[in-house]
Amino acid sequence: MGQALSLQDAVFTLLFRLVAASSIAALIVRWPIFQRVLREEERELDERLLFVLLYGPPVALGVMTRILLGYQATDVSLEGALVAGLVGGRTAGMIVGTLVALPAFFNHELLSLPFGMLCGAVGGILRELCANKEQVWRFGPFFFLTVPRRLWRMVTRGEGNWQILPLAACIGLALLRNGLGRMFPGALYFLNTEEGWQTLFPVFSTLFAVTLTLTTWNNTRMQIKLQDQEQSLLEARMAALASQINPHFLFNTLNTIGSLTRINPEAARGLLVKLSTILRRLLRKQENFVRLREELEFIDNYLDIEMVRFGSEKLTFSKEVDEETLDAMVPSMLLQPIIENSIRHGLAPRIEGGQIRLRTTRSDGRVIIEVADNGVGIPDERIPEIFRSGIGISNVNERLKVLYGKDYVFKIESSPGLGTSVRIEIPELHTS
Repeated sequence: MGQALSLQDAVFTLLFRLVAASSIAALIVRWPIFQRVLREEERELDERLLFVLLYGPPVALGVMTRILLGYQATDVSLEGALVAGLVGGRTAGMIVGTLVALPAFFNHELLSLPFGMLCGAVGGILRELCANKEQVWRFGPFFFLTVPRRLWRMVTRGEGNWQILPLAACIGLALLRNGLGRMFPGALYFLNTEEGWQTLFPVFSTLFAVTLTLTTWNNTRMQIKLQDQEQSLLEARMAALASQINPHFLFNTLNTIGSLTRINPEAARGLLVKLSTILRRLLRKQENFVRLREELEFIDNYLDIEMVRFGSEKLTFSKEVDEETLDAMVPSMLLQPIIENSIRHGLAPRIEGGQIRLRTTRSDGRVIIEVADNGVGIPDERIPEIFRSGIGISNVNERLKVLYGKDYVFKIESSPGLGTSVRIEIPELHTS
């Protein structure tokens, strides 16, 4: 097709063809919508059509560039159709093969259309023959280096290897295009070289263009899978932490109600009603975040229960809440373990009881929550131990760490005999 290229021109053209194939692959894999298509191996019809619409036009644009500007390095029609079949299946491969061949077909390259469909169909058939679809992604740039060892195993041990097939397809289709292009001048594009042995260069170019595209997409697939696994691990970890908090709270609340059943049945009945309100929230779909407004309502119900036990004259609770913080999202069950600790370990040992004060503010895009009591306090040497053991404080700290990484503050300050103050700072998040 046209004047034969010198060895130097052919090498540079093929090297830039690898760049073109890799650039197309890297460009479209950045799109979240394309990443969603790559996420699963079994794709619905609409996902396969989306794959065709996203991958086919850039490859077709490369063919048009070759026709209009005479720049052969951008034509990766063979490689694009074969990759489409390997990834999207036979139908997707043939559609992409047709789409990328249309510019050449209208340029009177009459064999481009059947050849493009053939390449896509071959890729799709190879995918169908692959029992484990993950092997498609293992077809890497240097697979051919292991071919002698794999062929030896096939002969001596009878071990089949699917990846030999796409290797053979790349070689066979590249040689077929070269042969048809020489046999029917002008009917099918091929890279015309001066010497016959130089035909090996387009063969290697096709092999590397296909495998580099698959490798580029596979790297993104693996990142997506790692992110999915990290998200699943995070959700499982949060569920485990929540399951530690909720039974702990329920156990202590039932103990409070149990202590009243004999001496004040009416009060016990009233507490059961309040407990049922609390349990309705706990039995809802597990949420990692709730509005601060909901968290404070939960605390009000909890303290109603505790005040019955201690007596409103011995346990008092005051709030100073910035209205702008009420719709901020905070971790579910964030405050209850802290306030429970204040009551159980700070105020309960005091004969005269005490007071709990809660304050919320916002500053520089952060929500600040402070819980203070005037209880017996905590010795300085015990504060590090509280963060390591115990269901309440250690769980809150662990949940904050899981949700915010290092972007949070959880600080406890205490003076024995004077009380304890807990300060939490978290990024300000709001629902839309």
